[in-house]
Amino acid sequence: MGFFSDPLYTPEYKLAGDEVAVIETSKGTIRVSLDTEGAPIHAANFCELASAGYYDDLKFHRYVPGFVIQGGCPNTRDMSPSEVASGRPGPSGLPGTGGPGYRIRQEYSSNPRNSHEDGALAMARSQDPDSAGSQFYFCLGPQHMLDSGYTVFGRTLEGLDVEKELRAGDVINSIRIEHA
Repeated sequence: MGFFSDPLYTPEYKLAGDEVAVIETSKGTIRVSLDTEGAPIHAANFCELASAGYYDDLKFHRYVPGFVIQGGCPNTRDMSPSEVASGRPGPSGLPGTGGPGYRIRQEYSSNPRNSHEDGALAMARSQDPDSAGSQFYFCLGPQHMLDSGYTVFGRTLEGLDVEKELRAGDVINSIRIEHA
């Protein structure tokens, strides 16, 4: 199935409203409060994928200094950190081009807290506004030019220093969902 024909998906994960994502990386731990009220589809999608182990052993594939660090592409699963950092295709395709096989609806136009602050957690997408799936990024500094086009669904509570150290090829060991 091609990306543009992937169906729109509504997550089945039931949000409690106090979800915190604990992201264990090869550089340290990041704790993120998820915006379950402003971006419930994105928060539930992220919780659903994390709870299923989807993100375990994926790598961050995109690093732009002072802008973002991005991960969540399944194409990085069977690649070594150095292969991902090289930017070349792996056995499943080019890092940054994979997803879960579905798309979710954008929430940036309805989220009153959709602000790309330093440490904001947001979903990457293609040119179609309703094309986010599994790829996410952390803002490395304020990026307000993204506010009107990408959904923010969390903010960093702890680990901003870890985010600043992450580079392409670094590993997402696991993501677990806790309650505040």
